Amino acid sequence: MYLDMNSFFAGCEQQRNPELRGKPVGVVTYDSPFAAVIAPSIEAKKFGVKTGMRLNECRELCPQIIPITTHPAWYRQVHADIMAILHNYCDDVVAKSIDEAAMNFTSYRLVYKDFAEIARKIKADIRCKHDYLTCSIGIAPNTFLAKLGTELQKPDGLIQITPENIDMYLARLQLTDLPGIASKNERRLRLTGIQTPVQMRHTSAALLRKVFGGVAGDYWHSRLNFGEVDLRQGENRTMSATRTVSRAQRESPQLLESLLISLCTRLEQRMVKQGVFCKEITFYIRYKDNTGWDTKIRLADPLQDATEMRHYIEERMNEFLNSHNLPTMFTDKTQSIGVGIQQFVSDKVMQYSLFDNRMQKDKLRKVMYGIKDKYGKNIVRKGSELFAPNEMKDAIGFGSVRDMVMLDDGEIRNKYLLEEDEY
Repeated sequence: MYLDMNSFFAGCEQQRNPELRGKPVGVVTYDSPFAAVIAPSIEAKKFGVKTGMRLNECRELCPQIIPITTHPAWYRQVHADIMAILHNYCDDVVAKSIDEAAMNFTSYRLVYKDFAEIARKIKADIRCKHDYLTCSIGIAPNTFLAKLGTELQKPDGLIQITPENIDMYLARLQLTDLPGIASKNERRLRLTGIQTPVQMRHTSAALLRKVFGGVAGDYWHSRLNFGEVDLRQGENRTMSATRTVSRAQRESPQLLESLLISLCTRLEQRMVKQGVFCKEITFYIRYKDNTGWDTKIRLADPLQDATEMRHYIEERMNEFLNSHNLPTMFTDKTQSIGVGIQQFVSDKVMQYSLFDNRMQKDKLRKVMYGIKDKYGKNIVRKGSELFAPNEMKDAIGFGSVRDMVMLDDGEIRNKYLLEEDEY
């Protein structure tokens, strides 16, 4: 069973503020007439407003649209509420993102006779907790087809895909309607003579391996023929923190510097809570004229500290600036910046030299985040976070729900993710 919340961020804002209900709402990350709408409400979608449109473009389609800046902690709290509801029916629940979850009912076949009825009860429980939110639920023998079911009927849909009706549902779709099939893969399929999802389902695994260039073809054959390949999530191979820059930020190199500190700090807290260190850092900066700069830094010793990450990035930037005789990379043309980390090492196998004082620093960092969990995220801060703290504004982080799992005792790990920013 797969659950997909409808217009989740906009719905959360309408849940939070009843005056917004029934009105076209566009959720934006910052207050600007040119901000991108990351989530239009169901009402706004009826006017043609789509995710990613600039607010000025949205106003041309829907002059009465109401822009609302994000409240990520509230969205995560609603996510936690929904996950708690799902756990009432099934122990094996996997959060796929902040607004999607998969439930594995394989071992419940003798417990529940009618899974459609269970889906209706879940919908009712969500409405009881948050009366304005709706979801689409798909039921199928595997995660992929259950997710596909949520796409077939929105909002407030309920679709059950079975071996008897799958071809009927697939016949209504184009290849690019399948989650994971973009235009490039569509071209490959069509060149092989596969024109529709139904044809794709009945194509041999061997031919699909040729189309997708390897084992991915086996995965697609399995997905469309009721095999399970998508339920489990592996450990994070990469983590990233990115921000689109506001007009006020791009006009101040100091604010952009503070934003870089923010991104490194976000990654630090994720590594601390997951008990890992990184051996590789990536950084990019993009400008409004579609130019940009990227770098990859391989580390001799794994690190976790945000200040060290920032130091390595700035060191690499200064090398580039000096070699090209440039004053700064943080110009008024900056559009977005991002930091990524990978090549993780568990803190359980970290090795320190005899005269290395990083062991104490690493222990102190872990204690600091433990204090944040217990007493609130703003109870203690590093000095580097105190300059222009508004630039540390929270972001949604669609995949960050991995950092906020429900523990066996019903508690939430990383409770500070449920707190609003305070400045």
